[in-house]
Amino acid sequence: MLLTITTTHKPATDLGYLMHKHPDKLQSFDTSFGKMHVFYPESSEERSTIALLLDVDPIALVRNHKGPSGEGFALEHYVNDRPYVASSFMSVAISKAFRSAMSGICKDKPYLVEKVLPIEVTIQVLPSKGGEAFLRSLFEPLGYKVSFGFIRILG
Repeated sequence: MLLTITTTHKPATDLGYLMHKHPDKLQSFDTSFGKMHVFYPESSEERSTIALLLDVDPIALVRNHKGPSGEGFALEHYVNDRPYVASSFMSVAISKAFRSAMSGICKDKPYLVEKVLPIEVTIQVLPSKGGEAFLRSLFEPLGYKVSFGFIRILG
């Protein structure tokens, strides 16, 4: 699962201050269901992107009893879509990786938390039982532009 947050705010490198993550440093964290990595695939004055890659380990899910339940075939616990579909695991990863950023405090550049910045948030894999209409009803009333094929939330 991959989450990216991109800005074209000038200077775009301010994203590092807001997210409390240095653009030149790869950070990895262990979770009970796998490993997550935070990195910047691009970081320049014009455009910066921070990425959260969540690597769900199906064996860890079984070991921690968080995998699918039931009396399925012998490999069902190991062969499933959970490592590839955004779910509550992504919510936990976002909370853990960006806890400092979610506090709304930026010690080095405090004025940034009050600014409205152009951002683009992309979640590469996200199931939606309610479909496109449901997702539009969630985000468009908040002023977001939503596009599909993959979900892109522009703010």
